[in-house]
Amino acid sequence: MFPVFLLSSSCCAALLLARPRALSPTRRDDVAAVQAAHRRPTQRSGGIAVFLALAAGAVTLPANLVQTYAALIAAALPLFLVGLLEDIGQPMTPLRRLAAATASSLLATVLLGLWIGRVDLAAADALLRFAPVAILFTSFAVVGIVNAFNLIDGMNGLASGIGSLTAMGLGLVALHAGQADLAQAAFVIAAALLGFLVFNFPFGAIFLGDSGAYVTGFLLAWMSIILLDRVEEASAWAMLLIFFWPVADTFLAMLRRTLAGRRTDQPDRLHFHQFTMRALEILWLGRQRRFLSNPATSVAIWVLASAPVLTGVVLWNAPGAAVRALGFYALLFALTYLLGIRLLKRPRRGAIASGPVVPGARI
Repeated sequence: MFPVFLLSSSCCAALLLARPRALSPTRRDDVAAVQAAHRRPTQRSGGIAVFLALAAGAVTLPANLVQTYAALIAAALPLFLVGLLEDIGQPMTPLRRLAAATASSLLATVLLGLWIGRVDLAAADALLRFAPVAILFTSFAVVGIVNAFNLIDGMNGLASGIGSLTAMGLGLVALHAGQADLAQAAFVIAAALLGFLVFNFPFGAIFLGDSGAYVTGFLLAWMSIILLDRVEEASAWAMLLIFFWPVADTFLAMLRRTLAGRRTDQPDRLHFHQFTMRALEILWLGRQRRFLSNPATSVAIWVLASAPVLTGVVLWNAPGAAVRALGFYALLFALTYLLGIRLLKRPRRGAIASGPVVPGARI
């Protein structure tokens, strides 16, 4: 996997050194966006490096998996291009993002002839026997994961770090299940993300961008679908544990905005990583040390997010135990979030959610 890591890092270095005008940080409104955690315009072209490394990673895979992996890369291309346009300053409505993610998911379904056929619930599995229902559900699930990874891309190294953890978790499950080729593909994804992470963490020299976050979520979602299709013993609930952090944060964001009477695509500063950074600044570092609180937040959340990933790996073929673990982590996540928000609102009531929303900003 080292060649993939090296290619990703080399591409990041080349982009930073060349500073191509077309990829310059044109989205200066990001700094003023309500959800922003950085203070200077930064090149958002890291997704290019990750995508190139992922595509080249096909040559490192066993021959029996190359065609499947190449099909996934091809299917991800429309989504990558839409994200890249957004990264260089082209306005993209939520509807266009949704359309791109759906198109890529449907393309993968066509190219692979594959969709989610079970979720380890009898009633749902009966419905999923009907191909149209299963294909629609697959698109819904993939689009959800794609947007979840984009949503957590708010701190230096956060999305790429959690993406690496997720990929390694899927790889370990694949190894346990005797699917060494799938494990190798998962580790290729991890290597591409880690190569980028070298330049993104701790000080954010380059950002993953929408293109990188979208492709990361897309490929990881499809890796889990392929794994569930190949391995009958693998639990869908264990897969959900491995994806727990981005899914939980996204679900909470949608619920929070709905209860507040706002659009679910309207950005705010109430994500778990944002109040974690605020807590570090209030209790320890101060707001003038954002260069420390930003990466420290990522490290803290890496530790928290690794617990459900490891649990999913251990319980990969135990659906009942995986469901109970999922309930435990969901309750713990919700209680921690509510307690944190309550504590942080005391010093400066409303400060966390304040600030103007910048039209077209990433959420």
